[in-house]
Amino acid sequence: MLTLPVIVIGFIVLYLANSIKILREYERGVIFRLGRVLKKPKGPGLIFVFPPIDRMVRVSLRIIVMDIPPQDVITKDNVSVKVNAVVYFRVMEPQHAVIEVQDFQFATSQLAQTTLRSVLGQVELDELLSEREKINSQLQTIIDKHTDPWGIKVQLVEMKHVDLPDNMVRAIAKQAEAERDKRAKIIHAEGEFRAADKLTKAANIISTNPQALQLRFLGTLSEIATEKNSTIIFPLPIEMMKAFQYRKPKTKKGDDEE
Repeated sequence: MLTLPVIVIGFIVLYLANSIKILREYERGVIFRLGRVLKKPKGPGLIFVFPPIDRMVRVSLRIIVMDIPPQDVITKDNVSVKVNAVVYFRVMEPQHAVIEVQDFQFATSQLAQTTLRSVLGQVELDELLSEREKINSQLQTIIDKHTDPWGIKVQLVEMKHVDLPDNMVRAIAKQAEAERDKRAKIIHAEGEFRAADKLTKAANIISTNPQALQLRFLGTLSEIATEKNSTIIFPLPIEMMKAFQYRKPKTKKGDDEE
């Protein structure tokens, strides 16, 4: 038959066994003793939590990846788009994360959504599509500033996808096509300008020595002959035609007087 001391010892052993808690390397335990939080969180490893005097809240120190659902945003130039993003953050002060806010993950998610709509509403569509790094940095700074009192460090904010209306997609495609055509015309014009400049310099060099023109003509004929063409165009110098031009006969002085 069990005696009272044995029962007491057994109860104490069971109580101590139930008080043993094991925290992983990335976990910390915020202990509330009689409603008051201890100065430092406990862990990792083996710790003792004495119920009902103590109550422990586990807090993970790992980076939390939170997806921001698509948000309907109207940009500064009145274009309606849907944008979703992802937030990377971690708890730096477990006590603040438990005491200062009721649910730090939910609060961070709501703050990220409102900040995303607010910031994107101040930029134009072109800036939204081309300046993503700048906007991501701005979002990270604003969210981190507001979550700092909660003991949370926002390390990165990245926009994942920007969903544009179909009519805006077609307009952007037309704009890109027009931009490509403009560049092609500019490049073609620059090529014509450089070619004309080179031809002018070549003409000036050839004009100083007429034999150079004949050599160039013979070189052109040799190039045509290598292509196995049956027709050869033979350019005739204009100087040869001057001999056949009609000249008005000169009248004698006596005939003019008559």
